[in-house]
Amino acid sequence: MSINHTFKAKVNWTINEGDSTQNPRTFSRNHDVIIANKTSRLEVSAAKLFRGDDTLYNPEDLLLSALASCHMMSYLYVCAQNNIEVLSYTDTAEGDLEVEATGSGSFKKVRLKPIVTIKDAAQKTLALSLHEKANSLCFIANSCNFPISHDALVLVS
Repeated sequence: MSINHTFKAKVNWTINEGDSTQNPRTFSRNHDVIIANKTSRLEVSAAKLFRGDDTLYNPEDLLLSALASCHMMSYLYVCAQNNIEVLSYTDTAEGDLEVEATGSGSFKKVRLKPIVTIKDAAQKTLALSLHEKANSLCFIANSCNFPISHDALVLVS
């Protein structure tokens, strides 16, 4: 039995006075994203290399952070199922985007690099192996069409 959920997002963009979309090099890519039932909006732009504001989030940042965040939550879930007490979790994820001469592009791979600190040294091997299980449960990873690797490290404190 499956359960379906619907998530909603609203994107708002308006041309700045004096700008025109007739010249793709000049108009602002800055826009707002409002997620249903959330208290704050996200200020988003294109990545700097695509003529965006590099001080704002961009869709590529959000995809990578969604993947890393979802993996972490799936990992914490499977650790709880296996009675592993996680004390901290940090990930410095990287994703490779390939842009074609036509302007189209896609992510070709993502590397998650989680550093996990657990309490019990006897569970270190199991804790490391659970990244595969977490990946198989991660909603975002299951929605991606590119390889996701896990260069994980487990520490004991």
